Amino acid sequence: MVYKPLLIITGTIASAGTVEFTFGKLSDAHSKQMTAVTPAILLGTGFWALMHGFVVGRARAKYADLAKKDGEKDVDERYMLPNLYVQGTSKHAKALNCVQRSHQQIFETYTQAVLGGLAGMISFPICTSISSLMYAVGRITMSKGYAACEGDPKKRYDSPVAKWVWYGLVGNIILGMGSCGLIMAGKKKL
Repeated sequence: MVYKPLLIITGTIASAGTVEFTFGKLSDAHSKQMTAVTPAILLGTGFWALMHGFVVGRARAKYADLAKKDGEKDVDERYMLPNLYVQGTSKHAKALNCVQRSHQQIFETYTQAVLGGLAGMISFPICTSISSLMYAVGRITMSKGYAACEGDPKKRYDSPVAKWVWYGLVGNIILGMGSCGLIMAGKKKL
C-alpha cells in the first residue's frame, strides 16, 4: 500500500529531473532566479513553523482551563511545561496532545526537506521548487488538520493535500541525492 505512492513519486521525480537536466537548460539569469525559489519556500515554511508554536501555547492554556473546569486532577502538573505531552486519556488531554504533535512532527521532517531542497536546487531548480512547494503546502495542511482534530489523529489527513508533505519530502530527498551524484560524477559544476 505504501509502496505504490512511493514508486509513483520516485518515478515522476526521476523522469522530471532527467528531462530538466537534459533538455531544460535555462539561461543563466533565469537559472539563478529559479535557485532562489526553493530557499524562499523553505524559509517561509520555517517561519510558519515558528508561528505554529504559538498555536500550541494557546492550546495548552485552553485545554488546561477546560480540564480544570471538568474536574481533572493534577492539571497544572500534567498540562503545563516542561511536559510536551499530557499524561492521560481524557478528551482534553488527547486534543492537546494532537496539537502538540502537529508542531513536533514538523521537526521530524524539516531538516531532510531543507537539505534535500538545497542540494537539489543546484541541478534541478524547477523540480526542486515544485517539490518544496508540495512539501510546504502539505506540511501546513497536515499540521492544521492535526491541530484541529480534537483528539482524533486520523483527521490530520482529512484534506487530500495533506499527503503532499510526504511526496514533497521524498521528492526533495531524491532530487538532492541526484544533484549530489551529478556533482560527484563531475557532470554538474557548482
